Amino acid sequence: METLSEQKHAATTNQFTLFWKHFPSNLLKFPWIFTIILLTSTEAFLLLQSCEPTMFHFLLLCIFLLYFILKQFLSKPKPIYLVDFSCLKPESCLRVPFSKFLRNASMIDGFDSESIAFMAKVLTSSGISQETCLPPALHRIPPKTHQRESIKEAEMVLFPIMDDLLAKTKLSPRDIDILIVNCSGFCPSPSLSSIVINKYSMRSDIKSYNISGMGCSASALCIDLAHNLLKVHNNSNAVVLSTEILSNGWYAGNERSKLLINCLFRMGSAAILLTNKTEAKKSSKYRLLRTLRTQRAFDEKAYLSAFREEDSNGKLGVTLKRDLLQVAGETLRANISILGSEILPFSEKFWYGVSVMQKKFINKAEGIYVPNFKTVIQHFCLPSSGRPVIREIGKGLKLAERDMEPALTTLHRFGNQSSSSLWYELAYLEAKERVQKRDKIWLLGMGSGPKCNSVVLECFRPIVGRSNKGPWDDCIHRYPSVVEN
Repeated sequence: METLSEQKHAATTNQFTLFWKHFPSNLLKFPWIFTIILLTSTEAFLLLQSCEPTMFHFLLLCIFLLYFILKQFLSKPKPIYLVDFSCLKPESCLRVPFSKFLRNASMIDGFDSESIAFMAKVLTSSGISQETCLPPALHRIPPKTHQRESIKEAEMVLFPIMDDLLAKTKLSPRDIDILIVNCSGFCPSPSLSSIVINKYSMRSDIKSYNISGMGCSASALCIDLAHNLLKVHNNSNAVVLSTEILSNGWYAGNERSKLLINCLFRMGSAAILLTNKTEAKKSSKYRLLRTLRTQRAFDEKAYLSAFREEDSNGKLGVTLKRDLLQVAGETLRANISILGSEILPFSEKFWYGVSVMQKKFINKAEGIYVPNFKTVIQHFCLPSSGRPVIREIGKGLKLAERDMEPALTTLHRFGNQSSSSLWYELAYLEAKERVQKRDKIWLLGMGSGPKCNSVVLECFRPIVGRSNKGPWDDCIHRYPSVVEN
């Protein structure tokens, strides 16, 4: 087993490797830098050789400049737009106040009194409100967790948001070229993507994907997948559907590390339309600037930090280990090392690089400089896995309370909705009318595996008039004041 100091040294070495792997390549990828370096070196050499400038030098300069201008113009990737998105607002009859949750749980044979007391403690300290919702199957005593109920739940959370997205964008189901559906814990046959295709009578040549087992980061991961697919499939529309089926993931045992899922996860789903069609620019809300995926499944400790397995009585549940926060931090650092090398200004990259080298070679006790992402990012949608996770990530990124507000309020009002939570946070920012033209939004998804996925969006126009629409329409005026610090 590795000691703590060895683990820290390995993490620092990994950051150092990532920094030098991506920082120089991103710094030097700009053609004009190559041009300036080459031409300056050539002219300096000729001057040192006492050579007088000639027409040859002028022609050489013109050829280089023309070549790189044309190369930039011809090789510029086609922009990918996020036209719009929709989030499910569960019916109020599905709400589970703490008293109802605990009363129902106490009537289920699988839980002992210690488990009920533990879940009561988790609920009161979780940061979620009395208004979060569970599917009908989990309102039953005992909960109905068989296949048919899970299919009904899938239809309940996927069809309404698909209908809403189609209505918003005036898109026909037969205009969809790519369909990606993600749900981590429920993978029926036929797949969820096939269920959607069947419901909406989509085309026979639609490219469909069903993503499972990817945890809370799956939605950002699917945006990355859609991004890559749209790079090679011209003039196409891609729809991403993100959800989690809770009836399939209910744990009815007494292991503390598995009971957390019952207390935190709640209903939610989101539908997102992306396109590379040129004419969509006028109607789109955002442009997709960057997606990035990193993972730490190679690390045994990280790999086992969140694991679905049977307990000693054969009951299936997801185990969340105590070192989950530490693993999340390590996973996040790898992602921001790469993302920061691409989007941060030179000054932030420089000081980060200096601190990494200082820790590596000079003073190993010295902390690594945390770049200020607020120099390029105006809004942050963080993983709403729990209040401690949100605050720890916010602290690590040097974010203010206002920056963490979308994640904290989403957790409070809707609970942890797994992969779809990011879109409720973006909907919150829109409802508050904070997103202005040219603002950049960072959607950060973290999930089991573990993995970390980033999506960076740029707003095309001020998002106004959304306070009376979407999932926040009846409660936006109450936030953020109702969220406890």
